[in-house]
Amino acid sequence: MEAIWDTSLTLGKLLYYFLDSSVYKIIPKRKKNVAGEIVLITGAGSGIGRQTAIIFASLGATVVLWGINEEDNMETCRLAKEKGGVKVFAYKCDCSNRQEIYRVADQVKKEVGDVTILINNAGIVVGKLFLDIPDEMVEKSFLVNVLSHFWTYKAFLPAMIKANHGHLVCISSAAGLFGIGGLTEYSSNKFAAFGLTEALLFELKMINKSKINTTIVCPFFVNTGMFDGVTIKYPFLLPLLEQEYVAQKIVNAVLEEQNYLIIPKRVWFLVILKQLLSVSMISVLVKFFGVDTCMDLFRERMKAKEAVTETKKKHQN
Repeated sequence: MEAIWDTSLTLGKLLYYFLDSSVYKIIPKRKKNVAGEIVLITGAGSGIGRQTAIIFASLGATVVLWGINEEDNMETCRLAKEKGGVKVFAYKCDCSNRQEIYRVADQVKKEVGDVTILINNAGIVVGKLFLDIPDEMVEKSFLVNVLSHFWTYKAFLPAMIKANHGHLVCISSAAGLFGIGGLTEYSSNKFAAFGLTEALLFELKMINKSKINTTIVCPFFVNTGMFDGVTIKYPFLLPLLEQEYVAQKIVNAVLEEQNYLIIPKRVWFLVILKQLLSVSMISVLVKFFGVDTCMDLFRERMKAKEAVTETKKKHQN
């Protein structure tokens, strides 16, 4: 009897939540008010981080900017204040350094307050073929793109749990849904970042802290300096995304408390196909979309930059 009751209760809950989510597909959720919330964004000096900071500042949030480049970070601070941000704070922080993350986090808590919306956006990409990636760059990639998420969550989550209020945002990637050749280090750490935040979502539910939300963002290639040189074979099918567009989507996802944001939506279809098709069939699609060659120009430009740097070093010596 217990099994029958448990099964019936589970089916009832599944039906309720299915209808609940279906309604919100038709009628969008009421967007939450973030005025007065303390929003911390890592990698805020450029790209998606900068654009996200500007939007949150315009909505009345207190915005905390973390970046490794002080000049870029201060420029983001200036732009955010121009858009109406009254309380914008910039901090230099190397997200590959655990001790520095904890130190600057303590400084933020003392000088600004408890962070209520944390956006882990900082990221780097190597973009070389697997055997060409220096070991130290593999390590640094994981330090910035994955381990920094652990340390920022550990730094700011306790206050969120105490208040049962907060929002964790992980900027993953479509490369965190599909393994992409030529992006082995990036794909693997974006998979890891996705898995960490998803596991944390269910752990928070497990300890009955349901008022702490999580959003995992998986955009296709974004037109930022990080992916300069990436080419798309059929941009009308999978376009290179503009950073302003992605930033607005991220902010909307936070305001509507979406758990997953995949941009563009058609990538969902590819996620389903991945589970249904054989590896050989997927390889055919990879070639059709040009994913196997999309990083070629990027790698050529990286080699040219490395050659120039090496030449300069020789002349200096």
